[in-house]
Amino acid sequence: MAAGGGIDPIHQFHITNLVELKPLGINLSFTNTSLWMVIVLGVVSALMIYGSSQRAVVPGRLQSLAEMIYEFVASTLTGVMGKEGMKFFPFVFSLFMFVLASNMLGMIPGSFTVTSQIIVTAAFAVLVISVVLIYGIVKHGSHFFGLFVPSGVPGWLLPFMVLIEAVSFLSRPVSLSLRLFGNMLAGHIALKVFGGFVVALLGSGAVLSYAIAPLPLLLAVALTALEFLVAFLQAYVFAILTCVYLNDALHPGH
Repeated sequence: MAAGGGIDPIHQFHITNLVELKPLGINLSFTNTSLWMVIVLGVVSALMIYGSSQRAVVPGRLQSLAEMIYEFVASTLTGVMGKEGMKFFPFVFSLFMFVLASNMLGMIPGSFTVTSQIIVTAAFAVLVISVVLIYGIVKHGSHFFGLFVPSGVPGWLLPFMVLIEAVSFLSRPVSLSLRLFGNMLAGHIALKVFGGFVVALLGSGAVLSYAIAPLPLLLAVALTALEFLVAFLQAYVFAILTCVYLNDALHPGH
């Protein structure tokens, strides 16, 4: 809530210190973002550990869910990168599960959406590009930089194309982080705004307000369903783009 008692849609994204830690003047405080990262990690770990520990011939619900997620990520990865790409499965699977769980848990009223913080999504994006660069250079050496040299381009046009390819490559972490951050931020703001409309209309006491109030309520319900879909799609998009970028590390060049 805002200081004046009104609805503040940005308040839900504020980072607060839960435990103050400032050794040598460096702020290493444990925040609400840190807390929800730990919760996300715990939920994902519990799901996969308990889901895979049963190993029943006829799987239960938890085992079925764990197996479905495993097969979904594996098929996505091999569809983009081939069987050789399975070496990156732990990395892609961890990213997908963390982003998906963060998005879904963020839909719980009173919770905190980790992926609505640009520093978090930017860190993941930089991690992905760093893995691409390190693996590509270690595996292919200087041949990896053929990624920036399109084939069949005239010599006089080559410097411009290399510059364009380099800028395109460097923009990947920016687009990867902003896409996830922007979608989660905008969705939660929209939900808070329409929820505020309902509260404001009902609190006005006017007869007409009671008649109009169901309209933003219905829209808020529809937006909630849409936000659940967006939460899954953004995790999927993040994972599949990661696979596309990692494929460049496996097969550089045009």
